[in-house]
Amino acid sequence: MAATFAPHDHRECAHRALDEAAARLADQGARLTPVRRRTLEILLESHRAMGAYEVLDRLAAEGFGRQPPVAYRALEFLVTHGLAHRLQRLNAFAACLHPGHDHQPAFLICRSCDKVAEAAAAPVRDSLQTVAGQGGFRVERATIEALGLCATCAAEGQE
Repeated sequence: MAATFAPHDHRECAHRALDEAAARLADQGARLTPVRRRTLEILLESHRAMGAYEVLDRLAAEGFGRQPPVAYRALEFLVTHGLAHRLQRLNAFAACLHPGHDHQPAFLICRSCDKVAEAAAAPVRDSLQTVAGQGGFRVERATIEALGLCATCAAEGQE
């Protein structure tokens, strides 16, 4: 999580995530087609979420086609295989920064710069399970998204 909001070698960060993604797909018997790979690379360019049409515009500019299914199919594949996450609040997608590991992160979303960080969510999810269980409810799926300001935007006095 710290790397997302702190200065870091983003090229190395993206390269590592892409390598982990390729390894994960190889283990699953799936592969990155050119459009899937480019979609993942676009998502990895920055630590922010992107809408499907923003991804589609980038793909179209690079000759991959302008029809919405081009982007939606690639994004769906990435989400299904644990290489990207869908953020409900933003109606957008973000590259998974830890695709080599199964996990269910909580998302920290900066409302000013739109950067997104994955945070370990086990304690929050455990608490949610406990509270739900007390009422006889069994949680099957939960997406945790927290909206706020990253340290950089807060220091710059963003409102």
